[in-house]
Amino acid sequence: MKNKNLSKFNITVLLLTFLASNFVMGQDNLDVFKKNSPDWKTDFSIHSINLSEVMGGGPPRDGIPAIDKPKFISIKEAKKWLGFENPVVSLEVNGVAKAYPLEILIWHEIVNDRISNIPVSITFCPLCYSSNVYERIVKGKETTFGTSGLLRKSNLVMYDRLTESFWQEFTGKAIIGEMTGTQLKLFPSQIISFEQFAKAYPNGTVLSRETGFNRAYGKNPYVGYDNINTKPFLYNGEIDDRLPPNEKVIAVEINS
Repeated sequence: MKNKNLSKFNITVLLLTFLASNFVMGQDNLDVFKKNSPDWKTDFSIHSINLSEVMGGGPPRDGIPAIDKPKFISIKEAKKWLGFENPVVSLEVNGVAKAYPLEILIWHEIVNDRISNIPVSITFCPLCYSSNVYERIVKGKETTFGTSGLLRKSNLVMYDRLTESFWQEFTGKAIIGEMTGTQLKLFPSQIISFEQFAKAYPNGTVLSRETGFNRAYGKNPYVGYDNINTKPFLYNGEIDDRLPPNEKVIAVEINS
């Protein structure tokens, strides 16, 4: 049976479990954070934001595991389990096209991949439905990205495994650590249906469910969260009242 829209799946993870380990980093809690996370080599003395904006999302560092060795299958193979209406992140570089189903990304948030021999990270934050593709080059060296277990403004804070600086997923800019202020190179991508991808790129490939992890792909751990009137999860800023809090929008940036 093909999967239905993500918002209609049965719940498999209770978001309430995240609340138990929620904290606000802040300057006062920084020592506690570093004591509880001694393996971080991040230089917390360098940052471009107020540390109180960073919150614990619940899972620990890499508790939501990135996919570091992605496998891909043909569109024909993907049709056996991926419904035509299901959303995918579509990426095309130098004539090579790949699709990354959200039903997989929602469980991993980051895929460290290569396309046309270019190292890229495909990112997806389920809490704000943002997806980006960045070149995973830091300090002129190829690296990979992982999930920090932290959020800022309800958005994924990821880290690079070279300097362990913290990066805002939504902007691709480093906000804490050695690389603070550095901007990752962004590649054009879009969220479209699998059907649209298959028609546009009949020779394209699709991220396989064979990720090396045991996850309930096809089920949504954030069921109901996309109710447009729901207050964003772990968001401590002011809410713009021009639209419902969780309304989906298309953002266009021109000349920075």
